[in-house]
Amino acid sequence: MENNDKLPGSGNTGKIGRAALQLAGAIPVAGAIFSAAAGAWSEFEQEKINHFFKQWLKMIEDEIKEQAQTVIEIMARLDMEDPKVAERIESPQYQSLIKKAFRDWAGAESEEKRQWVRNILANAASSEIVSDDVVRLFIDWMKTYSEMHFHVIGAIYNNKGITRGAIWTKIGKVQTREDSSEADLYKLLIRDLNIGGIIRQHREVDYWGNFIAKTPVRSPKGSGPKPMTSAFDDEDGYELTELGQQFVHYAMTELPIKIDVKSSYQETESDTDNPE
Repeated sequence: MENNDKLPGSGNTGKIGRAALQLAGAIPVAGAIFSAAAGAWSEFEQEKINHFFKQWLKMIEDEIKEQAQTVIEIMARLDMEDPKVAERIESPQYQSLIKKAFRDWAGAESEEKRQWVRNILANAASSEIVSDDVVRLFIDWMKTYSEMHFHVIGAIYNNKGITRGAIWTKIGKVQTREDSSEADLYKLLIRDLNIGGIIRQHREVDYWGNFIAKTPVRSPKGSGPKPMTSAFDDEDGYELTELGQQFVHYAMTELPIKIDVKSSYQETESDTDNPE
């Protein structure tokens, strides 16, 4: 008769529970919680508990592999013979950027975002166009904004003065009702980027870069209240702020690969997964 009352410390499944406890022990709060819960585990279905730990450990393993792959891809894009680049990647300031990016790794929920994070870190190592404070802001944006936000940024970058209606079409969306949830989401997205200082309505500037106030357009007397601006307005054009343009340069400009390490990385990973 099969024994379904295995404790976390018994059998093969117990190894998973012990591994989870060892890992959690490195985090004081987590370790205390797991230790307190260990005494009560015998009252629950042990297979389900250990299955949870197995999935948790697999998730952490996959996350570490993604981080390792990202670091390798960054190094492959840097000219390590350049003394400035070599000094830069060893500096505490750059190491701080790496730590921040990996600390916020949960924000890189897709391969596209992972590549943007990689680009930011690679460009931050090879150029000094913006300060590290601005680079940290770019990393924060990767966690704060969705992929749709970044697709809108890309559409505006390539088409300065583009309207909201044209942006909607440019990112591959179909026409929808003005009172739909999609329209509400789009208005919220545009407002996020506007408030975040990434995009703005196009405005003329003087020689010194000061914005010139628009000439107010008065409605004819008796024409009634001005209608609300459509989510897909085709009159006002949008452009990126200087900060937004630098973000595109850092996140969406991929440095060319200088050394081919992809195949060797895959071979190493394969050897690790299938030891002789």
